[in-house]
Amino acid sequence: MSPVSPPLSFNPAGIELDRRQGLTRQLYEALRQRVLDGRLVSGTRLPATRDLAAALSISRNSVVRAYDQLYAEGFIESRVGDGTYVAQLPTAKKLSTKVSTGLSTGLSPALSTKWANLPQDLDSEVIHSGGLAQIKTNHLPQPPAGPPRAFRVGVPAFDLFPFEVWAKLNGAFWRKPDLEQLCYGDPAGDGRLRGLIAAYLRSSRGMQCTAEQIVITSGAQQAISLCAQLLVERGDGVAVENPGYRAAGHAFALAGGKLHGVPVDGEGIDCQVLNTLQGCRVAYVTPSHQYPLGVVMSLARRLELLAWAERTGGWIIEDDYDGEYRYSGAPLSPLAALDRSGRVLYVGTFGKVAFPALRLGYLVLPVGLVDAFSRRRAVDMRHSEVSTQAVMAEFMAAGHFQRHIRRMRRAALSRRNALLNGWPSELPGVDNLPNTAAGLHLTVRVDSLAREHQLVEQARAVEVEVNGLSSYWLPDSSTPPDQRAGLVLGFAAVPEAAISQALGRLREAWAG
Repeated sequence: MSPVSPPLSFNPAGIELDRRQGLTRQLYEALRQRVLDGRLVSGTRLPATRDLAAALSISRNSVVRAYDQLYAEGFIESRVGDGTYVAQLPTAKKLSTKVSTGLSTGLSPALSTKWANLPQDLDSEVIHSGGLAQIKTNHLPQPPAGPPRAFRVGVPAFDLFPFEVWAKLNGAFWRKPDLEQLCYGDPAGDGRLRGLIAAYLRSSRGMQCTAEQIVITSGAQQAISLCAQLLVERGDGVAVENPGYRAAGHAFALAGGKLHGVPVDGEGIDCQVLNTLQGCRVAYVTPSHQYPLGVVMSLARRLELLAWAERTGGWIIEDDYDGEYRYSGAPLSPLAALDRSGRVLYVGTFGKVAFPALRLGYLVLPVGLVDAFSRRRAVDMRHSEVSTQAVMAEFMAAGHFQRHIRRMRRAALSRRNALLNGWPSELPGVDNLPNTAAGLHLTVRVDSLAREHQLVEQARAVEVEVNGLSSYWLPDSSTPPDQRAGLVLGFAAVPEAAISQALGRLREAWAG
């Protein structure tokens, strides 16, 4: 029997840290990049935290925190009694490690011609796709009436928003407005706000983006619609998670896309199914907290998805709708932070941190797409409302935004716990609630579609909002109807006391 080869070991000599900046983040970035570009191969043994701290002359706590984040994102794994190793991942050769600098627009041929010839007077031409007939099957339902109540999905704890601070900043803007800001604005958005968003994403998400890559939108839905209008030609395949965010599917269908519902498993969208699709140009995903199942996409699956985009020339639209809400550790690095070939368009929103009526979102785009997206947006909407952008910029610059995020995260965690602790146990036909570690909602499976409908109707009768999971599936899904059944529960919309009262009414309604 041949002897077993010892594991590869890691030499930290090449890591240089700037002590004027955050050491944990620098070490995390250095190790992550070495895994992605193949310098640290799967199975390499990493030094113990104490040894690496001594080698780099930094505190052990900095190393522990860096390792914790790498472990949370799936880059490394711990073997009991044997140390820490680089995890088994798809080969790094599948992904380019070069940052593209000369990106083409990547638009479909017909749209590329339109944008090349688009007149400077954008009012002179309105380009649209779809027709009245398509609206019959691709439209958004009316939002629930009245103030938030348990267990409304997609609503943050905006009862905690610092409205007095916002009002003061808004008043200061209008007391002496800059006359230049009252003219027609840049369709890409307020320059100061774009710069602050880029800085926030660099520090909180590890995204190496600039203000020039950002286009401000009227919420995340407009960002998704812009992607559909510019990246999809009639008949192009569009992969969407199934179940998933139906409003995104409507946008792609109205643009002429052919929707392919791709199953979601415990690691995210099934890339094996995605790889079998012919003529698929776009994949829309929610990797940080899959909507509505709540799955966090694994690192291996993220790398597979990026490899698909690079191999096929496809686009990935990453909707990070509630990425601020992670209840253990820092938010996970998005796909856009791993992208090295300029194939990811990142959708962000302020609606889940502030309040939905704000209608303020943004796109982070590959450099080659920014001009086309800005000009297309101006055809429908010259620019976003000026004062909202200016006030949000000041809100961020003064530190209110980060403080508010921390407060909202604590509140959402407390409200989640109130739901978990008060949920009626052993409901017939209903699984146990999952202990979700991210987001503003959770999903629980139900054993049949009939049981789902019964529970939803009984909840509605006592004025409690519960969504049926079956409504998040595409109509032509091959999954058997009973396997689509479940309940989707938002837990952030109302305080703990209101959650407890709603759970009491549910227990009575469901007891029969």
